[in-house]
Amino acid sequence: MRILLVEDEENIREALKLNLELEGYEVVSTGNGKKALELVSGQHFDLLLLDVMLPDVDGFTITEQVRLTNTEVAILLLTAKDMPTDRITGLKKGADDYLTKPFNLEELLLRVNILLRRSQRVKGEALSLFEFGNNKVNFDTFEATSWQGENITLTKKEAMLLKLLVERKNEVVSRNQILQAVWGYDVFPSTRTIDNFILAFRKYFEQDAKQPRFFHSIRGVGYKFTLA
Repeated sequence: MRILLVEDEENIREALKLNLELEGYEVVSTGNGKKALELVSGQHFDLLLLDVMLPDVDGFTITEQVRLTNTEVAILLLTAKDMPTDRITGLKKGADDYLTKPFNLEELLLRVNILLRRSQRVKGEALSLFEFGNNKVNFDTFEATSWQGENITLTKKEAMLLKLLVERKNEVVSRNQILQAVWGYDVFPSTRTIDNFILAFRKYFEQDAKQPRFFHSIRGVGYKFTLA
């Protein structure tokens, strides 16, 4: 099990890292929120242990950003604040649990263990194969089959965008959410890039690309994948 520990107080970070490793976890640690987002985008983690108050990017923002593309990883927030509004904010952003400093180490380790067990169950149910309108997509291999039986190999970003839209079917996903989810926290290409991806999806999967059934552009807002 791999844990990303994000805590800017070095003495707390090192103590937590040591105790988590003694429990048998592989731990990657950083004290910087922006670095944490880079690590999450490039590596696999089973749990994120995040301090809320961080330089550059705080724990709430990291949680919100991660949840755009990853609903499986467990997230436990640590904070010195004990205000109900802070706990509610963290949970609304997508955190699974919330622990207030100073905390009991044994309680922290117990919560980590519980969240990791729960996360493993969720991963067993994660979306990998999806079918719609005689189209088939394998999000693990990036392979797809069109309604005409044509075999398609999606790029990684095409697969990421398609999965995001599918997981939020019948909801409008804003351009900003898509740019953050697919291209990253601070790398925003032109919104025209997204338009080109949607045009490609219509070419692959729509019987009539001019009158799309699945992939819709919502003017001035974003995009929506519709499944009746």
